[in-house]
Amino acid sequence: MPADYHTHTPLCMHAEGEPEQFIDAAIAAGVTEYGIADHAPTGLEVFDDWRMLYSQLPDYFAWVERAKAHAGDRLPIRVGMECDWLPGCEEWIEQLRGSYAWDYLIGSVHYINDGAAWDFDNPKWVGSKWAESDVEDVWVRYWQAYIAMADSGLFDIFGHPDLIKKFGHRPEGDLRRFYEPAVDAIATSGAVIELNTAGWHKPCAEQYPHSDFLELARDGGIDLVISSDAHHPSEVARDFERAKEVARAAGYQETVLLHQGKRRYEEL
Repeated sequence: MPADYHTHTPLCMHAEGEPEQFIDAAIAAGVTEYGIADHAPTGLEVFDDWRMLYSQLPDYFAWVERAKAHAGDRLPIRVGMECDWLPGCEEWIEQLRGSYAWDYLIGSVHYINDGAAWDFDNPKWVGSKWAESDVEDVWVRYWQAYIAMADSGLFDIFGHPDLIKKFGHRPEGDLRRFYEPAVDAIATSGAVIELNTAGWHKPCAEQYPHSDFLELARDGGIDLVISSDAHHPSEVARDFERAKEVARAAGYQETVLLHQGKRRYEEL
């Protein structure tokens, strides 16, 4: 089973489970490697209520060590963080990268700027801000942010590339007009994308990203990982067999293994 590199810990305040439970689930699923990549702090101050604080980094490292101790020689454990792309975050991301010997950093867009930082994938906005927004405009701003993130060169993996569709909001027409510039930027960056299975359990009822995006990424020579985005042990490697079929249909024959920024490949 492919490695699962995008999983969380209770430090993000919206996940639950002990490290031993996550490791047992990963071993039972038969994943090649298990990666821990919780929501990174965005600075020294409180930013929102769904990520760890900077002061909790020692707790994160302790959680990782418990996971490694429980895994022993049964399963390789990789360590990363999921970092939010926000205006002016570059210096902070560089500081985070230097704080630990990460195997990878995941870059994700959970916020877009509409005069203020809007966490568009937060369910609290479904009946309010989303209902008042022009979907075309929101998508334009989301993909502009995603391209800027790719252009930064700061990340090893790009998370859930079309998260903007989470609640089922899509503009009219051929959406490849959004995908193609993003794929070009990602290909230029040399980073990896993830096929994130969590989307099958959200209102959009579809993996992130759409199969059209995956096909463009494959044609662009972009490497792939498959991720569960697990927030509970029961979600580790969830739907990976289905994801493998989607990846193969898009033309992928292998996924990537990451260790200290170096890549190896395993067949799907």
